[in-house]
Amino acid sequence: MPEFCTCGAQLPPDARFCHKCGKPQREEIVPEAASDTGVSAEPASAIVVAPAAVAAMPLNFRNPVALRIGLLAAGLVCMLIMIPGVNYASVVWLVGAGFFSVWVYKRRTGQRLSVRSGARMGWITGVLSFILISVLFGLCILAIQQAGGLSVLRQRLHDLSIQQNAADEALKMLQNPYEIVRSLIVMFFVMTLTCTAGGALGGKLLGKD
Repeated sequence: MPEFCTCGAQLPPDARFCHKCGKPQREEIVPEAASDTGVSAEPASAIVVAPAAVAAMPLNFRNPVALRIGLLAAGLVCMLIMIPGVNYASVVWLVGAGFFSVWVYKRRTGQRLSVRSGARMGWITGVLSFILISVLFGLCILAIQQAGGLSVLRQRLHDLSIQQNAADEALKMLQNPYEIVRSLIVMFFVMTLTCTAGGALGGKLLGKD
């Protein structure tokens, strides 16, 4: 610590600046950051932020995207099945519904489905298609009962010049609850298996892109 400044003024003890010319007499010591608190700062390179991993949702009825797409495909295939003449290719439309659901799911989520995942998507579509057809079938039965029963339906089918053999078979099935249950079971397996096959086909073909 000098006793005199360069300007000739005598400095008091521990003076940081000259009281005459203002010249600094010693360098100011800056304490290190966080030295008072005792907390050492970690380098920014040591902090690693892990990216959030977005897991693909499982293909089941709890998947809202799969459920909406399955309902869309089921609604379309049910409309095709109800059109006279077009319904002769029902198996083709059901396979196409499973394939269509896989295609839409891939476009919507960007996820490529495997053959197994595509089969699950097709199975969901098949189950929803069966539910829609069953609801429509129940509404038709209710409408027949309110219109006067099977006798009135038989007369109307005769007036529409529908083939008598086909009309008799349909009326016979409606009169027998066992036949109704058996037909629903067969329809369930046909719709779910064909849609599942279409979904598996979609997973195999679309998964290659």
